[in-house]
Amino acid sequence: MGVTRRSRGLAAAVAVVAAAALASACQSSHAPMAAAPGSSTSSSSTSSSPTPTPTPAELTVSPADHATGVLPTQPVTVKATSGTLGEVGVVDAKGTAVKGALTRGVWKSAGRLAPSTTYTVTAKATGPDGTPSTTTSTFTTLTPKVTATYGILYSGLTVGVGAPVSIQFDSVVTDPRYRAQVEKLVKVTTSPQQEGAWGWLDNRQLMWRPAKYWVPGTKVTVSAPLTGVQTGPDKWVANDDAASFTVGSSMISYVNIKTHQMTVTRGGQVIRTIPVSTGKPGKLTETRSGVKVIIGKQEKVTMDSATVGIPKGDPNYYKIDTKWNLRVTWTGEFLHSAPWSVGAQGSTNVSHGCTNLAPDNAKWMYDNSKIGDIVVFTGSSRVFQPTEGIGVWQYSFAQWQKQSALS
Repeated sequence: MGVTRRSRGLAAAVAVVAAAALASACQSSHAPMAAAPGSSTSSSSTSSSPTPTPTPAELTVSPADHATGVLPTQPVTVKATSGTLGEVGVVDAKGTAVKGALTRGVWKSAGRLAPSTTYTVTAKATGPDGTPSTTTSTFTTLTPKVTATYGILYSGLTVGVGAPVSIQFDSVVTDPRYRAQVEKLVKVTTSPQQEGAWGWLDNRQLMWRPAKYWVPGTKVTVSAPLTGVQTGPDKWVANDDAASFTVGSSMISYVNIKTHQMTVTRGGQVIRTIPVSTGKPGKLTETRSGVKVIIGKQEKVTMDSATVGIPKGDPNYYKIDTKWNLRVTWTGEFLHSAPWSVGAQGSTNVSHGCTNLAPDNAKWMYDNSKIGDIVVFTGSSRVFQPTEGIGVWQYSFAQWQKQSALS
């Protein structure tokens, strides 16, 4: 009985061990073995490293964002205090770009700004870690009390050999510093090349004349990049301008006030001799002597002496309609048709300062003349002053050069 009890216990123990072995064997056929100590087999769980924070470039922009009242002469600058500066653009609301260049890590504008204008600055850069970024800012230039305007005469015309390059401002430029700045910026190109110089005829008119009369056929180009130039206290230019003209034939007329004759030449050859009557003696009526330039052509003009200082009620007052008018001074001198004085033409001076011609001669002169043609008057004690017309030829070339603000 005792042996039998032990045998049954042993058998049971063997059965337990066998079952455990079988279970272990079955399990090993479907699951991997546990890694031995020191094994390189990775764990079934994984871990991730933290994402680095981007570091964009740091930029300094001048004028500052939202700045107002910026002077047109203030440069725009952009530089990187960290990272690397790339492309920079500065444009106004119309998309007009301000020129500039990147040098040694600093972008700087190359031109002046327009007054009363808002600009947008866009700068691209790369941070120390390669992070790209774009910075945008805006600023607005000052609004002046006066916007200085100007024009370039004769654009697109064929003119006479006496027509200077003429830039006329609508308001005065009196300060020599401002005049000098304008002169430094304007440019004349001639073909064929001719010697010449800039000078101020008065405080509104800047002119360039050749040393001698133009060579016929000359092509003249004028550039006036004056945006952002100051011309007076709180007065700034807001635009650039350019023009070109061509010089036509050399037509020069000579009026002898004492002999009452006008000799017309073209290319140095006499083409017509015309009897005339000029201004009668008197402080306000005598025709001026000097080298004048035809300023304008008007088929019909009503001449009123009140506009030149002879009012109604004065014995010399007149108001009359005239034809075929060639203006040679701003003070009222013309060459024109005067059928009422034909009897005096060639013998007596009876006009109020103009040069009277018979109708057929006046029509011929009108048809054959150009703005810029020269008319030389001699024989009067009353001298033509340069500012009374286009008086650049009243100066020798050496004298004219002294009219420059840079001389």
